[in-house]
Amino acid sequence: MITGTAAAAFTGVQAGTAHAAVPASPGVTYTNTLAEQRADPHIYKHTDGYYYFTATVPAYDRIVLRRATTIQGLTSAPEATVWTKHASGEMGAHIWAPEIHFIDGRWYIHFAAGAANDIWRIRPYVLECTAANPVTGAWTEKGRVALPLDTFSLDATTFVVNGTRYLSWAQHDPAVGRGTNLYIARMANPWTITGTPVMISRPTASWETAGGETVNEGPAVIQRNGKVFMTFSASATDANYCMGLLTASASADLLSASSWAKTAGPVFASNAATGQYGPGHNQFTVSEDGKSDILVYHDRGYKDISGAPLNDPNRRTRVQKIYWRADGTPDFGIPVADGRTPIRLSSYNFPDRFIRHWEYRARIEANVSPLADSQFRVATGLAGTGTVSLESANFPGYFLRHKNHEMWVEKNDGTSLFAADASFTARAGLADSAGVSYESYNLPGRYLRHYDYLLRVQALSTATDRADATFHTQ
Repeated sequence: MITGTAAAAFTGVQAGTAHAAVPASPGVTYTNTLAEQRADPHIYKHTDGYYYFTATVPAYDRIVLRRATTIQGLTSAPEATVWTKHASGEMGAHIWAPEIHFIDGRWYIHFAAGAANDIWRIRPYVLECTAANPVTGAWTEKGRVALPLDTFSLDATTFVVNGTRYLSWAQHDPAVGRGTNLYIARMANPWTITGTPVMISRPTASWETAGGETVNEGPAVIQRNGKVFMTFSASATDANYCMGLLTASASADLLSASSWAKTAGPVFASNAATGQYGPGHNQFTVSEDGKSDILVYHDRGYKDISGAPLNDPNRRTRVQKIYWRADGTPDFGIPVADGRTPIRLSSYNFPDRFIRHWEYRARIEANVSPLADSQFRVATGLAGTGTVSLESANFPGYFLRHKNHEMWVEKNDGTSLFAADASFTARAGLADSAGVSYESYNLPGRYLRHYDYLLRVQALSTATDRADATFHTQ
């Protein structure tokens, strides 16, 4: 469980003269992919200053751990095998979806495993470690999580709401029908449930049954403003794989299926423009400063798979920032392109408005939908070192450029004129040094600013001009 901290804190908002405090959730960027050939990722930020990372390995034969003081540092952190599958019997095959949690002073890993002589007899299991450092400490087996229904079950996650610890997982119930559903139960301890499990989601929509599979799996929980948000993954584990969302009030009876509302469609799905396919089996962590919520997930960099998807080793671990809508719900946007993750730019004097493109014209606007219209990758300037260019997140290869002093999002045509028009020198914010202002590369003295909510490049002379030309990264 990660408590959301990404709310924006603004002060004194009045048209033209008011300004924003530095956002409570300032911009943060990472470089994807974080880890190649690591599926079902889980990153846990501990109080010791380390991030702990575990994931499914392609051989499905062991559990691995890494740790680093930064999320990006996990890419190069040494990896240790902390547990290996049994040679026979239970826990002998299909070692899947490990999650690491710190509960009551001890480390626990929840994972799924099949039997050596029946690889699809998959059930949930738990390991325990009492050492301070779980990467080097010894792990002991706490055994299988006993479920009333002894059927295919996997992807267990644990979280606490109002002091009560829960387990949620995916399981097949022959009485319900094919595929896997999501269940929840209270926990007596980190390896034991108590009471009767409740089914809270059944895959019935077309986006949950695509690719010939009927799947709800991989639950993950994030809480914010009195709400419990449970993401889950749906459909076949190919390009159809996607994320849905269940929402409940934290004060509701979470063991009642009626407390949970499901989104009508997926909240995170394949995106051909960014080259990302089958995003899912996510978890949550927080940025290094604790101010941004971070989505952790896997996907593939191509659509077509040779053979069965589970035999393809190239699901990889990725991260990107989560944004929160004005109504308090999470906006995951799209799986962004490989490389540096994008930012958003909010107006200094209209802090609820973000730079966005609308029919390729650049403007500032509040409540941007889709989110990716307001996300831009800060790239090395097309005009060369020392400058920056702002590349559209959902139209890779398209950049903010000025044309007749107006700002547009257009495709890079490779000309020197385009490169110059789309390049800027990033300056400390002209109205707030904690912000940023962008001076045109080929029209020096003119800055990117909003006027009547539309973006232009203009010379500045007044305090209002300088405020209009100042932005905060989020």
